[in-house]
Amino acid sequence: MARELHDHWFKEAKREGYRSRAIYKLSEIDRKRHLIRTGDAVLDCGCAPGSWMEYAAQRTGPDGSVVGIDLLEMVPLPGRNVHVLLGDLRDIGDEELLAPAGLGGTRRFDVMLSDMAPNTTGHRDTDHHRSMALCELVLMRSGSLLRPGGHLVMKAFEGGNFQELVQRIQDCFEDVKAMRPAASRSVSREMFIVAMDRRADAELTLPPPPSGGPPPVPDDWSRGS
Repeated sequence: MARELHDHWFKEAKREGYRSRAIYKLSEIDRKRHLIRTGDAVLDCGCAPGSWMEYAAQRTGPDGSVVGIDLLEMVPLPGRNVHVLLGDLRDIGDEELLAPAGLGGTRRFDVMLSDMAPNTTGHRDTDHHRSMALCELVLMRSGSLLRPGGHLVMKAFEGGNFQELVQRIQDCFEDVKAMRPAASRSVSREMFIVAMDRRADAELTLPPPPSGGPPPVPDDWSRGS
């Protein structure tokens, strides 16, 4: 495990001065799916320690804007178009998230990102269901935060309900793929759902929980590294 934690991607992030190896996951997804464009407004859900925001700020350029939200405080990122909000995605309203990017009214984010994961318990099914609850939260919030035609990326732990989640997202977006970037650790069960071109008529609401269903959205989560 010690060798795994200090692998090629960890060393590359240190060498290039990025905050975590997770930047290479997003860069691969973007390279393959053409996710982020110059001038885009991007929302990063669960942004600490900030490497996805670093990448998004590079890609959007000075005419774009990047807003991040996290439960944890983080060292501020440079740039007048980069904004971090401290708080819970369940509690912060749409306008508070949209305002730092100069959005509001009918203007919404072009891209939503989520590398959020539950703080793991070590119990495979529990961790999977907690991950699904976070994904459902992000999907629901995208209904009012993401413009029609916008793109969504979220991390999910594989398990029994993973394909059901993918199918729900396929009902809302034109093109949906599950990806496992090369920078993901070999021991990790993480997958990234990449959803392109949100449909204007998408029904983005939380489904009713199944009988004896998964735990509610966890109060604690962390970023993968």
